[in-house]
Amino acid sequence: MMQSKPDNTEEETLSITVWLAGRSYRIRIKPEEESAVRKAVKLADQKIMELRTHYAGKDDQDFMAMCLLTYAADTAIETFNNPLLQEELNKLSKKIDKALKTTEE
Repeated sequence: MMQSKPDNTEEETLSITVWLAGRSYRIRIKPEEESAVRKAVKLADQKIMELRTHYAGKDDQDFMAMCLLTYAADTAIETFNNPLLQEELNKLSKKIDKALKTTEE
């Protein structure tokens, strides 16, 4: 009989405080993710400071939204331009074309 592993979610996470746009945020992460999370927060904070210098009269909420939108757009472009994704999309397109030709005949 298999025994289920107890849920140790609390034990497997680390509580850290990060600063973004002058505000502190307490978050829980896996210990092995700490370096990547801190790097991401630092990059986001730098982007927000850059946006502040280019767009006067906005509040921090606007800058955080603009930072998130920039990240999402960059990620989408990066994902779409991935050669493996393009190859899979081409294969799928050929299958669709073949299926459509078969139904037309």
